[in-house]
Amino acid sequence: MEWSNKLVPVIAACFIGLVVSQTTLPPAVMNTTAFIENVTSLTLTPVILSSTTPSCFAFNATTCQPCAPGSQYDNNTLLCACCPDPGLCLFPGACLSCPTGFYQPLAGQQQCLPCSRGSYTNFTGSPLCHPCPAGSFNNNTGAESCAGCSPGSFTSQLSSTSCAPCVRGTFCNSTGCARCQVCPGGSEALQTSAKDCTPCRPGMHKAPHQTMCQICGSGSFQIHWGRESCDICPENHYCPSPDVNPVLCPSDAFCPEGSAAPGYCMETFFRKAGDTCELAPVTIALLVIGGGVALLFIILVIVRRQRDTDGELSVARAPLLCKERPQGRYYGIPCDAEPVYAGW
Repeated sequence: MEWSNKLVPVIAACFIGLVVSQTTLPPAVMNTTAFIENVTSLTLTPVILSSTTPSCFAFNATTCQPCAPGSQYDNNTLLCACCPDPGLCLFPGACLSCPTGFYQPLAGQQQCLPCSRGSYTNFTGSPLCHPCPAGSFNNNTGAESCAGCSPGSFTSQLSSTSCAPCVRGTFCNSTGCARCQVCPGGSEALQTSAKDCTPCRPGMHKAPHQTMCQICGSGSFQIHWGRESCDICPENHYCPSPDVNPVLCPSDAFCPEGSAAPGYCMETFFRKAGDTCELAPVTIALLVIGGGVALLFIILVIVRRQRDTDGELSVARAPLLCKERPQGRYYGIPCDAEPVYAGW
C-alpha cells in the first residue's frame, strides 16, 4: 500500500509533462510509452497511457469555442484538434490569427480569405480589408499595402486597381495624386501624363482658369514667355504679328488703338486728316462738275417734255382738214360737192 501511494504522484507528473509537450505537436495517432522509475528497486517499468488521441481526455471539450473573426482553426495544436468540430478550440487564443493580407469576417472558420484587388490589410487577425485610398492602387490579391500613383498619373476613387494618366493641360509632380492640377496661369501641359508645365510662348497667353495657351487676338501682342494676358496695340502703332513689338504707323496712314494693320485713305479721292480721311480737291471738283452735268440734263429733259406737251395741244385745237380726193364723179355727183340727203 505504501508503494502504491508513492506511484500515484509519479504517474500524475508524467501526465502533465505529456500534455504540455503535445500542445505544440500535430494531432496524430501514436503509441505513448512512459518510463517510470521504480522507487523501491530503481528499475524502469514501461506504462502505456493512451493509443488513440493522447492527452485529449485531459481537456474539457465542453469548453470549446468557435474561432473569433480574424482568426482560423489551428490543426497543429491539441487545443483545437481535441475539440469535436473543426473551427472550435478550447479557448479563442488557441486559434491562429489571419496573416497580413488576409482576413476572416466570420467566427468558427477553418481558413482566412485573401484581400481582393484594390484592398489591403497590414496587420494580423484582421476581420476585414481596407480599400486603397484615393491616389493609390493595388492590382494583386492578398496585399499588405497599396502603391501610390506615380507622378503624371492619378486616381480619385477608392479601391482602385490602376491609375489614370493626367490629361493635357493638367499635371502631377508627386507620388499618390488623387487628382491632377490645372497648370497655373501662363503655362500649359502639351502632353498627357505630364509631371510639370511649360510656359506659354511669345504671342500666346493663358489665364489661370484655362487649360491651354491661346494665341493673342488681332490688334494685341505679347513678346514675353509665360504671360497670363496680351497687351493692346497702342495708338499710332499697328501689330502685324502677336509675337513682335508694335510697329510705328506710317505718316500717310492712321492707326487707332488695337490696329492690326495701318489704315490708308483711298488714293486720289481722299487724303488723311488726323485720324480720319477727307475728300481730296480733285474729288470735290469732280463732284461739282458731275453735279452741274446732272442739273443740265434734268433741265433739258424738262424743256423737252414741255415742248411735246404744247405740240399736242395745238393739234387738238386745229379744224378738221378735208381729205383731198382726185377730180371725178362718183355716182354722178362731183366729189367736191356737198352731200345731199335723199330724205329717207
